[in-house]
Amino acid sequence: MQQRRIAERPVSAIGLGAMPMSTDGHMPDEAQSIRTIHAALDAGVTLIDTADAYSPDRHAGHNERLVAKALSSWGGDPSSVLVATKGGHVRTPDGGWAVDGRPAHLRAACEASLRTLGVDAIGLYQHHRPDPDVPYAETVGGLAELLDEGKIMSAGISNVDPDQIRIAIEVLGGRLASVQNQYSPAFRSSEPELALCDELDIAFLPWSPLGGISRAGDLGADGTHDAFGEVARDRGVSPHQVALAWELARSPMVVPIPGASRPESILDSVRAAELQLTTEELDRLR
Repeated sequence: MQQRRIAERPVSAIGLGAMPMSTDGHMPDEAQSIRTIHAALDAGVTLIDTADAYSPDRHAGHNERLVAKALSSWGGDPSSVLVATKGGHVRTPDGGWAVDGRPAHLRAACEASLRTLGVDAIGLYQHHRPDPDVPYAETVGGLAELLDEGKIMSAGISNVDPDQIRIAIEVLGGRLASVQNQYSPAFRSSEPELALCDELDIAFLPWSPLGGISRAGDLGADGTHDAFGEVARDRGVSPHQVALAWELARSPMVVPIPGASRPESILDSVRAAELQLTTEELDRLR
């Protein structure tokens, strides 16, 4: 599989977003989830993205535990896999969502993720979502402390705008490894952030790169993004492969992280790394 880079580490061009394995209404059994992760790893995927908040209830860490179990039972070398997790997006007692950007919370969340994943240092730790009640530089300062202390090997941010990216670069002293924003054929509002990452050689990790759990099945057949379906039919591949290949063609800094709950889904996504779209096809998809 083609490779990209996150900070100084090479990773597969396609990562695995593990969220569909641990969210409300989309939770396959544990055995199926582990088979899916193993299938991804066997196919050459070397980046798994998770978060402490990916859980079917208010108890954090479900998805991280699943990833840790899958890695420990995999026949390959777990040290070859970059596990990225996030903190700062929290469940409320009533099952809702909130954000917490306090450095103290980020430290506690990171330490909990270290224990859950069973590692001495987290390969890529990302702040999940800005907290409007905490100055962003203060939040990123918490990331910088974790980086300086060796609790995390690289730092990233998520759901941010260009100004927040620049703040993070300054606070981290140029050590910002990644930006994870929503980006897909149906959601292109993160073009400015992608362009900035491309300019500054920062990895850009599109989440929901196929449009999200509820929309992925409509890609190329919803009347809005017909070109993806047309190119897919011409090539004899799935519209999902075309979408991921289109994102990879946008910049060498892009590493899509499609979610999957079945081995067949992630294997189809992985094949996008070898799908080279022509200039004419890219023009049709623009």
